[in-house]
Amino acid sequence: MLILAKSVLAMMIGFIISVIFGLIAVPMLRKLKASQHLSTYLGKAHSKKEGTPTMGGIIFIIPTLISMVILLALNKLELTENLLIVLFVFLSYAALGFIDDYLIIKRNNNIGLTEIQKLIGQIAIAIVFYIIYMKSGAEATIDIDALNISIPMGWFYTVFILFMLVASSNAVNITDGLDGLAGGLSLMAFVAFALISWGSVGIAGSSDIAIFCFILAGSLLGFLVFNSHPAKVFMGDTGSLSLGATLASVAIITRHEVTFIVIMGVFIFETLVCLIQIVSMIYFKRKVFLMTPYHHHLEKLGWQETDIVKLFLVIGLILSMAAITFGVWI
Repeated sequence: MLILAKSVLAMMIGFIISVIFGLIAVPMLRKLKASQHLSTYLGKAHSKKEGTPTMGGIIFIIPTLISMVILLALNKLELTENLLIVLFVFLSYAALGFIDDYLIIKRNNNIGLTEIQKLIGQIAIAIVFYIIYMKSGAEATIDIDALNISIPMGWFYTVFILFMLVASSNAVNITDGLDGLAGGLSLMAFVAFALISWGSVGIAGSSDIAIFCFILAGSLLGFLVFNSHPAKVFMGDTGSLSLGATLASVAIITRHEVTFIVIMGVFIFETLVCLIQIVSMIYFKRKVFLMTPYHHHLEKLGWQETDIVKLFLVIGLILSMAAITFGVWI
């Protein structure tokens, strides 16, 4: 019951502060004209969204930090080494996304950081994470507790860790294309990892990471008050890059890399669709999908935005429940 009480309290604090902060931030972003131009290829439905403020990731990032400070001050949370590593990833990728969003707004076009600059930044942060993580005493293995299997990775573990952070960061960024989609999927993913973290016996600071995940989940719920259809604000790269990388860091630290693949199922699918389209265009000069990511393909087929979001969220919920069962119970 104590765990349940802590979980509810963490989510409640994150949610309340996020909603209050959003009521201040959304008008402020609108006043600052912090918006980006939307592609004309997205159609008439998206043309109505022109002028919607971006950089809305601050609505769940800043409240999460405020909530953490409150719980630390109340001695309800301990700032362990593993939690600090997660916070480093959370804030570093948020800062990278913020720079990209800021440049887009300042230049009044869709040109922020170049893809190469963004990738270099993502890899650099991932390398720092890897160095700190390995110095904390981590082993270069992949554990599958349900099957009692431990797979030694050797030097390939370095590549694997870097790939997880960078790929996950980009996957959430790619999926962030419809109102409430990336935010809703991330909310379920963080709740799943919060529960998985509670069950990660033997991982130093796992309960504190769980509380952090619940706080962030609550903050995301508050963000969805402003981001659900019709969206009053977009999370931008400030939010999407941070969410993806943070999910990966929690999965790595709690030793649930395989479970992570299940939880991230929708994000992975969206990314694979984009890769298939790129390969097909390069080698066969033809499109496999009407438009990528896949949610835009469904839009081109005549699906309503809200129906697409509902479908993806249901799939995300099923995958998260399956991952919790696999990662905690079995």
